[in-house]
Amino acid sequence: MRNGKKRQLPRQAAYPRPLMQREGWISLNGVWEFTLDADGRWTHPEQPNWARRIKVPFAPETRLSGVEETGLYKSVWYRRTFDAMALQPGQRLLLHFGAVDYEASVWVNGKLAIRHEGGYSPFSADITNLLVSEGPQTIVVRAEDDPADLEKPRGKQDWKLHPHSIWYYRTTGIWQTVWLEVVPETYLRSLRWTPDCHKWEIGLEVRLGGRSRRDLQLRLRLTMGQRVLANDTFACDGDEISRLIAVPDPGIDDARNEILWHPDSPKLIDAELELRDPAGNVADRVTSYTAFRSITLLGNRFVLNGKPYRLQLVLDQGYWPDSGLTAPDDDALRRDIELAKAMGFNGARKHQKIEAPRYLYWADRLGLLIWEEMPSPYRFSKRTVERLTKQWTDAILRDVSHPCIVAWVPFNESWGVPDLPHSPAQRSFVQAMYHLTKTLDPTRPVIGNDGWEALVTDILTIHDYDADPERIARRYPSNGEGVPLLLREERPGNKLLALDGFTYKDHPIMLTEFGGIAFSRDRARTWGYSRAADPAEFARRYYRLMSAVRSLPLLAGFCYTQFADTYQEANGLLYMDRTPKVPLREIAVATRGPLTPQDIKVESRFREDTAGTRRRGRADRKLDDVAQPPSAVFRRRRKSDA
Repeated sequence: MRNGKKRQLPRQAAYPRPLMQREGWISLNGVWEFTLDADGRWTHPEQPNWARRIKVPFAPETRLSGVEETGLYKSVWYRRTFDAMALQPGQRLLLHFGAVDYEASVWVNGKLAIRHEGGYSPFSADITNLLVSEGPQTIVVRAEDDPADLEKPRGKQDWKLHPHSIWYYRTTGIWQTVWLEVVPETYLRSLRWTPDCHKWEIGLEVRLGGRSRRDLQLRLRLTMGQRVLANDTFACDGDEISRLIAVPDPGIDDARNEILWHPDSPKLIDAELELRDPAGNVADRVTSYTAFRSITLLGNRFVLNGKPYRLQLVLDQGYWPDSGLTAPDDDALRRDIELAKAMGFNGARKHQKIEAPRYLYWADRLGLLIWEEMPSPYRFSKRTVERLTKQWTDAILRDVSHPCIVAWVPFNESWGVPDLPHSPAQRSFVQAMYHLTKTLDPTRPVIGNDGWEALVTDILTIHDYDADPERIARRYPSNGEGVPLLLREERPGNKLLALDGFTYKDHPIMLTEFGGIAFSRDRARTWGYSRAADPAEFARRYYRLMSAVRSLPLLAGFCYTQFADTYQEANGLLYMDRTPKVPLREIAVATRGPLTPQDIKVESRFREDTAGTRRRGRADRKLDDVAQPPSAVFRRRRKSDA
């Protein structure tokens, strides 16, 4: 890789930063030189022995990386060369990393370009002044990721050698796209959209990078199809530009609905931004998009675009069998959105993962509501506070302009704050993170601590894996009058649902983890919160549970566990390779109820099967399904459905 031969670098069609795209970029994904540094001894790019190869952006723990090392090691090193694009006078070359877990040091041609901490956030370096005039350019990356460090935000990455319980293999080093981008000497560095559906205005905040200038203008054009919504030019008096763009109110609801973003009709507004010099020449140009949609809470209901909307979410951990946290390709991200919608869900709770921007792009474009959740640390300390505060801020600022995101979740199940009932410092931390999130983005609800031990929150969320639908139905009162007793007496996860100091004020209430029904051919090495013997029983149990939850008027919505099997956790509606365990139509009817005549037939069969199961007991289950591979079961049942 250091032979100096000129090569054509692959350009990937899926632009890694969909909210701000520009021409003049090159992907550096592909084969890099690689080595493990198990004890973390090396500190300089001249020290490693480059004996191996890895395919970026797949983590070395995964099969697609070509390395497949799942052991415990503290550091990994990467190296590759590239031929720099020809830069015009004043142009700069930026090196971008989508995410590197956990601490990254980057050298270009032997000189340190940047250091970054945080395994889920992007970072960039201007490497123009580090380029050499002749020959190939060399990038070296060191990623430090101590597997025993429980003070860092790590999500579901196990600290033990082998996955156990609800934790999985680690993700070390580069796991999102690496890319180069050419920008002018003064360029559009970041932008933020804030739509206001009540005033029919769109807030725009732009920050410039590079050389500071005050003689530039910003031209903005907003379109929806052939319709021009705005075509304005603003003076750039400094490096920050903040403007409100007024859009004519369409008037009657039918006309407004032609513009509003909704999961059933995800209307996006295309944006083109140009930075122009005094002569009118275009210095920089990016394309983006936004959308008109509002999120509010009205009493005990979630309200989308001014109307109560029942949230039907699925918990999605975002792992793939051969590539871990990294999607095998862009089509896989799109397919996950399509599968969630095909199963009757209108949203996903991305669990313990800050997902790649391309996933959010497809959720924006195809119409899926997203709850974004911070990956948890597992030990409380001052260092934990510093890390989580900085990295959660980075995540919010990266993703705040995506219309699909409708809630923020800084904590899950008191992970990282295990002594909330007794520790004033940990309580203050949860309160501080809630208010920090509301400060960074006052337009979306914030769930302070998802699952139990509520202290401060906009939505009261409960995790309840009771396998008995009738008990679930009895536990949750038909109106808000029984909520104080629920919070005081019930402990579904053996935890208090609310701590002293939390005051219930007609909050929306949601079951944000429940179900977890497992079905797997490998019973010995997999588990779930309850287990079905075959696909037929799996479908019946899912239908009965969802029917009970859908019938509860107290709930503003729910989040079922889970989207797909994740390694040993076999409680997905899909196998880990995304093959459905039962036909998608059956899952959808159980999730949201019937919509079509065919759905009514499916539900009728569910009711008959459920009633028959209660009469006959468990003796005559279709055990022959257990021996069939999932695809065979899927084909046979689809044929019988037809």
